[in-house]
Amino acid sequence: MAQKPTAKHTLVNDPQLAQLLQSYEAGLRAMQEHKYDKARTLLQKVVAGTNRELADRAGVHLNACNQQLEKADTQFKTSEEHFDYAVSLINLGDYVSAREHLETLSKQVPKGDYVFYGLAALDCLTGHPEDSLRNLSHAIELNAALRFQARNDSDFQNLAEDPRFTELLYPDPGSDTPMVSEPEFGELG
Repeated sequence: MAQKPTAKHTLVNDPQLAQLLQSYEAGLRAMQEHKYDKARTLLQKVVAGTNRELADRAGVHLNACNQQLEKADTQFKTSEEHFDYAVSLINLGDYVSAREHLETLSKQVPKGDYVFYGLAALDCLTGHPEDSLRNLSHAIELNAALRFQARNDSDFQNLAEDPRFTELLYPDPGSDTPMVSEPEFGELG
């Protein structure tokens, strides 16, 4: 009487299934080691394979990998990198997410002139002129050079006709910035 082949014996006879199992196991190991890119590649092979049960299991793990990778994408090494991400959100029109990131940055970098400048631009783009002027004023207090940048920034076009904006960007000489006088002839040397 012949014995029934065991499941393990059947796998050895099906090289394609054996390869899928190896990829699946390697993908799980990579996940445990937090190597999500590698795990994603291996699990994608399994999902594309012919075994539906294994593909379904791999799909669950693949979703977990993708979530981990997305989370890692929004972890920033520097505040400048985080700011660049917020600006990219503004450029994409995702103003709500951009505001969340800029407000987080304003708490992390309270002296970050560029953060308040970004908030001012966002406020102007979203129709909040009072907030825009307040944030722009704060940015200029932190870095007076931003006054010149704002003069040519199209993000502030909604404020172009506002006299408060003009006063902020073109202050009266001698009001809050000291004038540097030119030396007279004979003072050199």
